[in-house]
Amino acid sequence: MAQVKRTSLAEQAADLLLERVRAGEWPLGSKLPGENTLGPQLGVGRSTVREAIRSLAGQGVLATRQGAGVFVASLDIVEDWSAALLQADINSVIEARIAIEVEAAALAAERRSPTELRAIRRAGDQRDAARSDIEAHVDADIAFHRAIVAAAHNPILVDLFDSFTPRSRQAMIDLLRLQGEFGSDADQHAHTRIVDAIADRDGPAAAVLAREHLSTLKMG
Repeated sequence: MAQVKRTSLAEQAADLLLERVRAGEWPLGSKLPGENTLGPQLGVGRSTVREAIRSLAGQGVLATRQGAGVFVASLDIVEDWSAALLQADINSVIEARIAIEVEAAALAAERRSPTELRAIRRAGDQRDAARSDIEAHVDADIAFHRAIVAAAHNPILVDLFDSFTPRSRQAMIDLLRLQGEFGSDADQHAHTRIVDAIADRDGPAAAVLAREHLSTLKMG
């Protein structure tokens, strides 16, 4: 099996993966082998495989599903896979997050226990510490918002949040990559204000702050 050269490894790895998809080695919707399998086949390390997969995901060929793996989303590069389409998907995700998380913040302010408040604060601290890597930052952000949803004491909201997490996670990663920056002091302060409202048992303020924060993420 062909291996990549030592120049432009990620691009060449992506090209080889695309050739194998086009050749029908992995049918539409099928799962790719893991990084530990693909790496030796392509003659590159795991980080290069991840970069190649990200490149093909950005072109609509592959789709990453958290906890499930990487799947074939298209048998060739989607020519109209544009920033406009990506932007529309991100905005749809943010609107759905608003629908779930604004109400959850209000309910959490009314219903949270002292233990749950400590968990929210701890998640906020962990989010603050995760500012060097986009994926780690998004994962910490999701954990923070889930702690708030859990404190709302509504199992349906928790189910909605959990079922929505894989798509939300990818959209947030895409958003931060498009913006080119993340983890600002202002962003962290916005989250701290939400926590303070929940600590004060001020449901209306928690809802307003959650809506304001999420609305600022919308693109266009």
